[in-house]
Amino acid sequence: MPSSVESPVRAGAPAPVRTGPVPWIAMYHSVGDCSDDPYRVTVTPARLERQLRWLRRRGLRGVSVAELLAARARGEGRKLVGLTFDDGYADFLTGALPVLARWGCTATLFVLPGRFGGDNAWDPRGPRKPLLTAAQVRQAARAGVEIGSHGLTHVDLTRAGDTALRAETAGSRAALQELTGAPVTGFCYPYGTVDHRAAGAVRQAGYGYACAIDPGALSGPYALPRVYVGQNDTPVRLFLKYRLHRLRRRPVEGLR
Repeated sequence: MPSSVESPVRAGAPAPVRTGPVPWIAMYHSVGDCSDDPYRVTVTPARLERQLRWLRRRGLRGVSVAELLAARARGEGRKLVGLTFDDGYADFLTGALPVLARWGCTATLFVLPGRFGGDNAWDPRGPRKPLLTAAQVRQAARAGVEIGSHGLTHVDLTRAGDTALRAETAGSRAALQELTGAPVTGFCYPYGTVDHRAAGAVRQAGYGYACAIDPGALSGPYALPRVYVGQNDTPVRLFLKYRLHRLRRRPVEGLR
């Protein structure tokens, strides 16, 4: 049996663990110039435009993860897919946000409050990409983007000590809630790496869900798998990824 990560809902006698189809959550990073992109984390605005057009023509709509999970909890959301953007690159405002607005989509932006106004110093190769400032994160939130935490400084939580783990999870959440004046319910594991200890720290910090990449044996709202979407993902490739996602992923425990 897969190892589940405890659900945030606890009231009265324990309820049977619900199991539902895995949600389709797309993982983006930077939206801009991809001519020098050794990690393949960048799509151009034109490519994002074509990808969102493909979604809409299939009757699908990209939304934040919070909106997707809320719809799923109501027994709805069959025509919704999650859109996430990791790291908080400054080009989100110029490259992604206008395209999202044109296609009636929302998204979740996972940011690093310990690196506002900095760059992607954790990448040893490739160009330095500027990150959003605190003011720009507030601007994105005012535009209807869900703001989630990617930790404070982009460290592998599975290798962090206890003090660093609390700072990266609870500390980053507190900083973002003070910045935006709104609850922060979503977390995204840097590098996609997660284990029981990291997932437990995220749950204890008060988040409602957490996104990984491939969480392995873990399942549940604190270990949501995502689908990488890059510059080479044409409509045909997106169609295959969308159709194969549920076939390759087991149902998620703790979700309808």
